[in-house]
Amino acid sequence: MGERTGQADGRADRILDAAAELLVRLGYRKVTIEDIAQRAGIGKGTVYLHWRTKQQLFEAVLLRESISYVEELLDGLRRDPAMLLPHRFVSESFLMVGDRSVLRALSEAYLQQRQHRFADAFLHSQELLASERFYGLMIRHGLFRDDVPNLSYTLSAMMMGFHLNDAADLMGVEVDTRARAESISFIVRHAFEPPEPPDPEELAKAASEVIDVFEALIPPYRTWIYAYERTNEPG
Repeated sequence: MGERTGQADGRADRILDAAAELLVRLGYRKVTIEDIAQRAGIGKGTVYLHWRTKQQLFEAVLLRESISYVEELLDGLRRDPAMLLPHRFVSESFLMVGDRSVLRALSEAYLQQRQHRFADAFLHSQELLASERFYGLMIRHGLFRDDVPNLSYTLSAMMMGFHLNDAADLMGVEVDTRARAESISFIVRHAFEPPEPPDPEELAKAASEVIDVFEALIPPYRTWIYAYERTNEPG
């Protein structure tokens, strides 16, 4: 069973790799299951053993890429706990998304499709960075102000505005990615953080707790990515 599961995982990742590559090159609307199967070197029916629809397949692409992105953030926190300062954490995460062509393409697809399930998947992936535990511990350690109304909603809405504006070019103003990250950093520093910097020991404790929170979230998301193939495995 373990060997068969490993083979299925490898095949699933080939499909996801092919889907991600074609997504960036062609866009969500133009990519077909036939294209993905051909790029992965398998039959079309094999794709459906893993995911029943194109939408489910790209939900898995989105979550796999989101996990990779969160793991990159956690690696940064291990190297430098001061990266958890909200203005740094949020602007660094924005830059990381900007460097990931798959996440950028999926953000644009989300904006264009406006389909309920696809939108749910996009927002579902944001839970990796929108845990109530995350905001609670950040306030407890004095990294966020405790008087911001609906903190998680307000910060998420602000960030979503930047991402959607970039995807749709709503403003018609050209600003490079690093300059946009600096704008985000400025807003977060002055609107969401206390005026006094945190104690370094408190910051280190907070970074350790944040790492634990997100590390615990990642395995269930990995399970979800490959859930369709598990239900189709022979006994």
